Amino acid sequence: MNMEPITPAMNAEVSAASAETKLTPAELDDFTDKLVKALKTVYDPEIPVDIYELGLIYKVDVADNYDTAVDMTLTAPGCPVAGEMPEMVRHALEGIDGIGKVTVNMTFDPPWTPERMSEEAKLELNMY
Repeated sequence: MNMEPITPAMNAEVSAASAETKLTPAELDDFTDKLVKALKTVYDPEIPVDIYELGLIYKVDVADNYDTAVDMTLTAPGCPVAGEMPEMVRHALEGIDGIGKVTVNMTFDPPWTPERMSEEAKLELNMY
């Protein structure tokens, strides 16, 4: 079951891992709220905005047992925290009660652009 994007401006999407999910839309919505809250605790050390608002989270799949797979990127492939960021995300998500196994996949396709940032992030960084 595909759900609406969690942040349309960033094209991030939370969906059930299979079309035959046993999770109700209300359960997935509740879990999505918890995911977003946890993701918003992770910051790129060089940018004073969380990775969620920066648009670095591309996709999150949630299985019936709450195993969670995250596809994310960085602002640049040569980012100094490239090796640390997936672990920071995994650690933040593992703090959610009831979450299963957390897998964080790094991708650079499509490449990140400033257009993926939320309005909040653009305001914080004076990008208007």
